[in-house]
Amino acid sequence: MTAADRVRVGVDGRELDIEIRWVGEGDAEAPLLVFLHEGLGSVSMWREFPRELCRAAGCRGLVYSRPGYGHSTPRAPEELWNPDFMHRQALDVLPAVLRAVGVDVERHPPWLFGHSDGGSIALLHAAHAGTRVAGAIVLAPHILVEELSVASIEKARQAYLETDLRQRLARHHADPDSAFWGWNRIWLDPRFRDWSIEREIRTIACPLLAVQGVDDEYGTLEQIRGIARRVPQTELLELADCGHSPHRDQPRAVIEACVEFLARHAR
Repeated sequence: MTAADRVRVGVDGRELDIEIRWVGEGDAEAPLLVFLHEGLGSVSMWREFPRELCRAAGCRGLVYSRPGYGHSTPRAPEELWNPDFMHRQALDVLPAVLRAVGVDVERHPPWLFGHSDGGSIALLHAAHAGTRVAGAIVLAPHILVEELSVASIEKARQAYLETDLRQRLARHHADPDSAFWGWNRIWLDPRFRDWSIEREIRTIACPLLAVQGVDDEYGTLEQIRGIARRVPQTELLELADCGHSPHRDQPRAVIEACVEFLARHAR
């Protein structure tokens, strides 16, 4: 992927530096895919997937690291996220990033491509943005908290404390503690157990493709099947031999499905 850049955005009275990277087509009229990373993700953790998908689909791509991740403004050590942290990303940070990079969401509504927490953020944004979003592709999103998710996140905590996970995350985050503990503490917070966006997503009107691996260690297939029951235009793709990261485990199948989906729905 090409070199990353930064933009400054104002959110809740704070000035934040956001790491961004443009990939794909240079044509301003090409559809724009905005990539929303997982709970421990960043610009660099997507590796080459955004570029490869955009090249195959003939799209532009905007990849960015949320505050607290990658080379964006880190989370302060004492800052604890609240259960509405994904709402804040969907309704405050994402619109601010789009404004900062000059995306006119009225004239050229973007497409969203979200993975895991990023998939949930994409769903929340689509539920509230109406015609200001063209469509969404979500991989392994969460619409409620399952025991499987909590158990896997507890295992991740032990791995961070006892293995080289912190060193591996440091390859992708200027402050790995910011990224890890922001995500891990809120997901294991008892207040978060009742988090759900099952009702909220019913207002999504745009085209929607939901993808999940059959062997996902962070969620059951009820996550995407629950989306389909509430958002009738949802198209599902359930992938065998695939865990929580379909774009890494089954990249060819994901790209093929996305290209076909975009070809049918992108104007």
